[in-house]
Amino acid sequence: MATPTINVGPPLISSFLFLSSQNFPAGKETIHQLYGTRIAVLAGDYMFAQSSWYLANLENIEVIKLISQVIKDFASGEIKQASSLFNCDVTLDEYLLKSFYKTASLVAASTKSAAIFSGVSKNICEEMFEYGRNLGLSFQIVDDILDFTQSAEQLGKPAGSDLATGNLTAPVIFALQREPKLRDIIDSEFNESGSLDSAIELVFKCGGIERAQDLAKEKADLAIKSLQCLPLNDFRISLEKLVKYNLERID
Repeated sequence: MATPTINVGPPLISSFLFLSSQNFPAGKETIHQLYGTRIAVLAGDYMFAQSSWYLANLENIEVIKLISQVIKDFASGEIKQASSLFNCDVTLDEYLLKSFYKTASLVAASTKSAAIFSGVSKNICEEMFEYGRNLGLSFQIVDDILDFTQSAEQLGKPAGSDLATGNLTAPVIFALQREPKLRDIIDSEFNESGSLDSAIELVFKCGGIERAQDLAKEKADLAIKSLQCLPLNDFRISLEKLVKYNLERID
């Protein structure tokens, strides 16, 4: 219960702090729109407190440290994102680090924690961490691709909304490497009519989507490779299918 509870806390708070400029993120009204900003922040605080209670009851100091690090990583990820908006010099490594903090850290800690509770060797625990890390990164990259390739109806929000708010993800970073004009448009923060549409068109034209797809598949392959430490059985096959299912979202 600890990890899913932790995962709910940040979206509740961010529905007020980070998404307040969007009326219907993911197709739903935000908590602060429904109940007010005070309730939104308190709800997030409550979820964090609840997760801490679950952590205390695990009675495994190694797992408690792992999940506690996730909470720290969430905050670090939000700070990194907020401090790099519209920054065309952001590198792929910086993007992947932010993605680890915001998404993959929780997945990695969860898979390693499961391994620790199973009583397997330290080597297998580390391989399961790597499995979760690369699965989480692949998942985030796929999500960032879908922000460009899916319709507003499918997304529940306008396509390209990350780019519109200055959050430069893998497709944009790859496109920036090939098209200087894209930098000029982003630097303007889309203050001209139609500039966002032009930027999205350049991301497609410069192969940003395809290169991001390759990166998502690369991380997926690394995740599956980490599973070689496990015996070939239904459990391992299920973990492999989870990786493949994520990639099916962009097929």
